[in-house]
Amino acid sequence: MTETTEPNVQPEKQDAKNVFNKKVIIKGSLWFALITVATIAAVFFYNNTGDTVKALQHISYKYIAICFVMLFIDLMLGSWRNHIYVQKLAPGVSHWVSFRANVANMFMGAVTPAHGGAGPAQIFVYTSNGVKFVDAFAISLINMGATLIFMPLAGFVAIMLMNTTEVGHAVPAMLQYGFIFFLLFLLAFLLAFWKPLLMGSLIKEIAKGLSRVFPKRKDKLEKWANNSFESISKYQQSCSVIISKNPYLFPLSLVITTALYMNKYCMQWVILLGLGVHANLVQVISIQILIQFMIYFAPTPGGSGFAEGFISALFGKIVPAALLSIFTLLQRSFLLFFPAMVGAYVVISLLRKQTMKQSVK
Repeated sequence: MTETTEPNVQPEKQDAKNVFNKKVIIKGSLWFALITVATIAAVFFYNNTGDTVKALQHISYKYIAICFVMLFIDLMLGSWRNHIYVQKLAPGVSHWVSFRANVANMFMGAVTPAHGGAGPAQIFVYTSNGVKFVDAFAISLINMGATLIFMPLAGFVAIMLMNTTEVGHAVPAMLQYGFIFFLLFLLAFLLAFWKPLLMGSLIKEIAKGLSRVFPKRKDKLEKWANNSFESISKYQQSCSVIISKNPYLFPLSLVITTALYMNKYCMQWVILLGLGVHANLVQVISIQILIQFMIYFAPTPGGSGFAEGFISALFGKIVPAALLSIFTLLQRSFLLFFPAMVGAYVVISLLRKQTMKQSVK
């Protein structure tokens, strides 16, 4: 383990402004809000039957309260999925740190395309609380692997259990899109873990090819390839040590990942009950799995636009038109908006502390 920890970036030397770029956050938040509002408004006007406002009067707040409990469970499961590793690597770090790391991850994932800022945000929260950078990165990588394994398997099960007549002809295209992206990332993850030298050499070859297309960026591409080659080897060693010393942790991570996503999927069913819609639980879960495939690597912040559009298209088969815009808003709120708001508070607090430290200096 000493070999992998020598090049670590110490927590004190990391700059929050480099991880939480204000311009990126503001721009991402604006696009996220604009696209989301525009899409939900489009769903409302397209499906408005004049009964949407009346439907609000019949919402069962008992089920909405249950959704808040499920939201809390979601945040706790997300934090525990990381904390089972933190307990072994940095025993002095509290679960509260893992909770903050998880919600910061969710916020930055919501305001950056394809969850691009999620991992760095989580790593920063950990490193700023005493976890070594290489360990924080390894935790993020291992749990990403758990997600990449779970999602395609869930997709296979969903398509076997789902009544495809209720979701139209979009199913094959959606599955193809999701499986291509998830399997490509899973392949890259497995190669980086089991064949780090092969993966590093592949990245170098890609850099060489790109440098022929973009000769002006040759130096930057070579630097990126060399850094990636070294990093893959170091992180592979760190992951191997973690898994070999604690072989039960990765299977436990898979169990927690399954519980985490099943809680998310079942939340849609509870929301529907709150709206007075009694849908088949298996169909609801299967539809949500497909939507997750489509938006996980979407090019917009938080999958905005894509998520609302697919919720409307797929759940529109089982949700009355008058309730569809309300359901879309509630679904996105519990799965993303509310967790992102908690994460935004954590990120703003971190930026404020960083600013105060710099002013004292």
